[in-house]
Amino acid sequence: MTADFDWVADAMAKTVPWVSTAGIEFVELERQRVVCSLRDVPEQRNHVGGPHAAVMFGLAETASGAVTLAAFTPLLERATPLVARSEIAYRKLALGDLTTEAVLGREIEEVRAELDGGTRPEFPVHCTIRDGEHNTTGEMTVYWTLRPNDS
Repeated sequence: MTADFDWVADAMAKTVPWVSTAGIEFVELERQRVVCSLRDVPEQRNHVGGPHAAVMFGLAETASGAVTLAAFTPLLERATPLVARSEIAYRKLALGDLTTEAVLGREIEEVRAELDGGTRPEFPVHCTIRDGEHNTTGEMTVYWTLRPNDS
């Protein structure tokens, strides 16, 4: 993990209890990219032996939230990040441990400029979900917004 963003993992665990409950680990934390992992546990499997779709979704959404937190920390005093919508495609049966790589899909300065201009910005975070064999098992885009705190 990049030391500059170690605090993101702590903040996520404290503000989103599900992160700790599910057992999500933050492997890499950068300003515009995060990698999270989740161990394969029988209690989170589906009827065909892989991680449940909700688990895959939750891991990717958590990684996207960590990217949002890392990228827009300076704006959090005046805006609250919220998920606007998500799209997920399940590509292949996932088996074993999961990892998700989440990458910010817009330039930070573009988003900041929209917020500064009085517009509620929206931005995508693109997530790739991989299984224990490094196969891409899902792809998800989470669209976030920054809601001004005075609205």
